[in-house]
Amino acid sequence: MTTQWDADKPIYLQLYQQVITRILDGYIKEGEALPSVRKVASQYQINPITISKAYQMLQDEQVVEKQRGKGLFVIKGAKGTMLARERESFLTQQWPQILQQITRLQLSTEQLLSNSKGEK
Repeated sequence: MTTQWDADKPIYLQLYQQVITRILDGYIKEGEALPSVRKVASQYQINPITISKAYQMLQDEQVVEKQRGKGLFVIKGAKGTMLARERESFLTQQWPQILQQITRLQLSTEQLLSNSKGEK
């Protein structure tokens, strides 16, 4: 996880999104434990309550579950659920703005694809 925090967004939301991203990218696998609140607080020098708030959001959304005496573990099927949710969010919130900018700049599909492959 990062130590660079965006001053315009609450840290607990950034931490929450980092955990989601790490699950989607495969760095945290289903059935695997999240780092403890104490470990994260110590590592990044942030308030444990901030971490607990992010972890609670993950529990509320049924991404992780608490195993008594063991910690929080990623629920089986969480990656698929998060992938579907993130896709929906991208298509409804971000993509319309991106498409509008593509149209405004009159970019062709070929230009977009060639630049995405590192070609110019």
